[in-house]
This record gives sequence, structure tokens and C-alpha cells, in this order.
Amino acid sequence: MLEKIKKPRDLKSLSEDDLVVLCQEIRQRIISVTSQNGGHVGPNLGVVELTIALHLAFESPEDSFLWDVSHQGYVHKLLTGRNDERFDKLRNCSGYSGFLSREESMHDCFGGGHAGTALSAALGMCAARDLKGENNHVVAIAGDAAFTCGITLEALNNIAANTKRFILVINDNKWSIAKNVGAFSKYFNELITNPIYTKIHRDAEKFLNQFPGGNSLIKFISKAKRDTKELLAPSSIFEKLGLRYLGPIDGHDLTSLVKFFEFAKQSEEPIVLHLLTEKGKGFPAAIKEPEKWHGAGPFSLQNSNQSSSKPKIQVKYQDAFGTSLVKIADKDPRVVGITAAMPSGTGLDHLSKSHPERFFDVGIAEEHAVLMAAGMAAKGLLPVCAIYSTFLQRAYDQIIHDVCLQNLPVTFCLDRAGLSPNDGPTHHGVFDLSYLRCVPNSTILQPSDTGELGPMLEFAIQQNTPTFIRYPRGSSENVHPWNKDRTIELGKAEVKLSGEQISIWALGEFVSLAESVAERIEMNFGLKISVVNARFVKPLDYELLFSHSKSHQKIITIEDNVVSGGFGSAIIEALNDAGIEMSVLRLGWPDEFIPHGSGIAPLREEYHLDINSIYKEVLVQLKLTESSKSPASLNMV
Repeated sequence: MLEKIKKPRDLKSLSEDDLVVLCQEIRQRIISVTSQNGGHVGPNLGVVELTIALHLAFESPEDSFLWDVSHQGYVHKLLTGRNDERFDKLRNCSGYSGFLSREESMHDCFGGGHAGTALSAALGMCAARDLKGENNHVVAIAGDAAFTCGITLEALNNIAANTKRFILVINDNKWSIAKNVGAFSKYFNELITNPIYTKIHRDAEKFLNQFPGGNSLIKFISKAKRDTKELLAPSSIFEKLGLRYLGPIDGHDLTSLVKFFEFAKQSEEPIVLHLLTEKGKGFPAAIKEPEKWHGAGPFSLQNSNQSSSKPKIQVKYQDAFGTSLVKIADKDPRVVGITAAMPSGTGLDHLSKSHPERFFDVGIAEEHAVLMAAGMAAKGLLPVCAIYSTFLQRAYDQIIHDVCLQNLPVTFCLDRAGLSPNDGPTHHGVFDLSYLRCVPNSTILQPSDTGELGPMLEFAIQQNTPTFIRYPRGSSENVHPWNKDRTIELGKAEVKLSGEQISIWALGEFVSLAESVAERIEMNFGLKISVVNARFVKPLDYELLFSHSKSHQKIITIEDNVVSGGFGSAIIEALNDAGIEMSVLRLGWPDEFIPHGSGIAPLREEYHLDINSIYKEVLVQLKLTESSKSPASLNMV
């Protein structure tokens, strides 16, 4: 059946039995592709019927679908002409994005990879439609986890005041990445289980009764109402905000979904359809462990084991952070940890197990997490706020206005700094150095490996000022998660290699790469160059920098951040402010959005940030060529 679907309209020619087969084939296709490439397995398996029903009831691209986060857009891609070899390479170089993208298809009306975006964007589209006198439909599909986002609630507050035609589909599967938390999670559960909330309007009942089986749909929505002891059914929060609420609805009953969507199209007031879905439906492993299979790496189709080519001797940065924080928290009861729906992704699950009373998961609410941390710090606690680099962008005002302005001792741990290759531009953490460096009272560090992360974390917590530690996704080889010999002093860099002519100042993983470049140059040309593990972006090691400006002809900076306003810019500014004329070459990510790719290595090679490209660049700066290699090195070869 799937091979017959070249465009959404092709669905309308299929029988009910054909559609059942199609659902099975789509699930098999997604499982097969993600087993090779990794990806968001559970979220997509849970929206197969929902997505098909949308395309049966509406006309894309005339009608617009806005998927909150959009990582559950694989089914939509398969139904909109993308069931081809690029889907086989999903999330890899030359393959389709793992998210929706306006550049990829006219059926992707709005892209994005952060939660909470759909309702506001959909309302904007509705307002534009109304002003232009058009008659198309706009459907926002949001998971229940999206309602922990403040921006989602801001949109809800404005919908009824700005349009009469708005369709909101709640994809309720009780999960974001981790189990949902907070009052809204409890409220949605009450909507599902308490019959006093399950209301249906007379016009909906009349409409649904026009269809075969419509009476059973009504019974599903209002079942158990007869069992309630309540005499009056209070309105849902949506109705208090001016949105008609219908639910709960079986999110896997394709026939029912189409009928409810047809009804929603006729509504002359904003409407909410509350769907119950099962995350990972059709794949037992994903149903059993929803968090593990939210976003998975490649896995075996035979036993569902997620594969890994990494040797066991490696230590993940998130685990180095998590175990280090537990050690510190064991000694200091003031230390607490805060995450925004990423307990395992950040490594804070270690703290949740050892000190559950000092662990706080606030859901997908980064602004609230940062401001809550500020309140804790104002009352004498030492909060550690662990948020991915790309998601901390959402809390920029709170960083400035609430933490740094008041100089409060909040430690920020920015996981996934640098590239998140398969996820692409919405998840690359390549802007944090630029957006943090300009904020007064901030201290910014980056470890060169997992062995530095523990000492840096301990240093940061003891600073009693706002401190930011950034580190990448992934692991370090042969490195203990806490190397006690790595002493961290405020604003002090570490000289890894001493040489002449050129001094390379590197951050993070680029430190070991710079060392390899220096070793290759010494082996081939008998020339030693300096390599510095900068450690600090703010404050810089001015003493060492000014010393190297006198003893070297050029400084090269390497960073896992955009060069605009980043670490290299800080070096240039420091030299300029000191009146030192010095040639500085900045290496980092260009002033553009980096696409998704098969891995970090291919993207670094494409953007000339791999070891061979940097080696060649250093040779250019030294005015050396391969033909000028030393005789000793030629003999070695």
C-alpha cells in the first residue's frame, strides 16, 4: 500500500482494509529505517493513524499542519512524496531531516525542533488567513508535554480572542522524553479518567450520528458519565479559555479520527480534540521502555538492542557530570539539581536516585527552570541547572535579568554544546559562547575531556557567582570521570605544548586535535608549535595570552561555536584592548545554520574543521608545504 502513496490525495482511494495494511507497512518502514540510522522511534509509531486521518480529512498543503517539536513527522514525510532513497538516509548526509523543514517540502508549512512552538505559530497562520479572507484550515498537533511550556499557555490565552477557526489536536501519550510531570499532566489524566469532564455538544452528537457507527463514538466519549455521583459537569480549562473541548478520543481508531476531524472542520469556534495514543505502538520494545526509545541510536531488528561502536573504556560527558554532581552533593546539602524534562539526557538521573529530595524536573519549561534556580540561590541553595545548549537559548532573559544581574550562584551545565549531527540546526549548540560571553558577572568554561568536567563542576559551585560549563554530546576515551590532578583556577589556561611561531588556543575536544596537529608538524618539519587548553572563555588567561603574543608570530583559535562573537573574538578583543597588534586566525563554525549529517566527523570535514584541514591551514600560516618536509621525516616514512 505504501508504494501507492505518492501524494496525500492518493490515500482517499484506499479502502478501510487497505488503510489497516498501510498503517502496518508505515510502522515497518519506520522501524527498518531507524534501526539503521537511529531516530525518534516511539513518537512516530504512536501517530500513524493520527497522521493518516489528518491527510484523509484535510487537503495538504492548502490546509496547514503544525507539529509541535516535529520529530514525529516521519509518517507525514512518507505520505507527502518522500518515501524514497532519501528517507532511507533519514537524519544522515544527503537524507531527509529528522524534523519538518520548510526547505524540504511544500507540505511542511512550519519547521522547528523545540517544544511549545505549534500553537503560537498556528494562531499566527490563522490570523493571516482571516485577514486575507481565505478559507483553509490550520491544525496544531501538540503532545501533552507541550503544555508544560509557558509559550503554549500564552498561545492558549490568545486563541479565542484572535480567531474563530482554530483546530488543536492533543496527542496525549503521557510522555515527553521522560515521564511527564506537573499539574497539567495530572489534569490531562483527570480528563481521561473522570467522566464529569467528558462532555459532548449537541451539534457534535447530531453530526456524528449522521455516520455509521457514530453512536458508538458518542458512547466512547461520554462513557461512564452515568456512573458519576456528580450532578453538574464543570467546564474544562479549554472551554474556560474559549475553546470547545471534545474527548477523550481513541487516537488509533482511524475511522473515528476522520469523522472527528470532519466535524472539527465545520466548527465556527476554536476546537480541541483530545486524542489518546500509545507511544511506540506496534513495537513492543518501545512500548516497554518509552524513554529509551524516544530517540534511539541504530538497533538490531532481531533483538532490539541499540548498537554502539564505542568501547566500554569511554565515559559519557553526561555521566561524568551526573556522578560528579552526586559526589559534590554528598558533601554539601545546599547543592540541588534542576532539569527541564531531561533527567537521563543530562545525567541528573544520578542525583534523582541518590538525593531525590534535591532533584527537580520541571518539564519542558527552561525559562521557569532558570528562574526557579535563581529563587533557590537567593535563599542560600547552590542550584545546578542542567539544560542542553540549544534549549538554554529559550531562557536568555532569565539568565540576564534574574541570575546574572543579581549575581546569584547558579551553575549552568550546558550539555550538547557543539554539534548534534543527526538532529541538525535546531539542536546544534553552537551559539552559547556568543550569547553568554557578553553578559556581565558570567564565568564560562569548557573541559577538554570528561576528566576535567568533575573538577570544573566543583570549581563552579564554589565560585558563588553565575558560572556556565559547556561540553559536547559523546564520550572521552581512557579518561576517568574525575581526575583530581586537574586543578582549576579562575581564568587560568593549561599549556599542553610549548613551541614557537604559532600558538593554538583551543577549547574542548579541539585541544586533543590541536595536539595531534602539532605532533604531525614536529614529525614532518622538526618545528614545535604551542598548544593551549584555554579552559576559560571568560575570564581569559590574559597573562598567558599577552606572553604568547610576544613570543609567537600568530595565534590560532579553535572552538566548537560560531566564530561570530565567540572564543576567537574574545581573544581578538583582549589583544586589541591591550593595544597589542597580533594576527589571529579564528577557526570555528561559519555564520550560517549547519545542516544535519551522518556524524560529527563528516560535518567537520565539510566545514574544514577536521584534523587534515586544520593541519593544512597551519602549514599555510607557517608558509610550509609538504615538499619542504625535513629529511628525517622523509626517512621515517
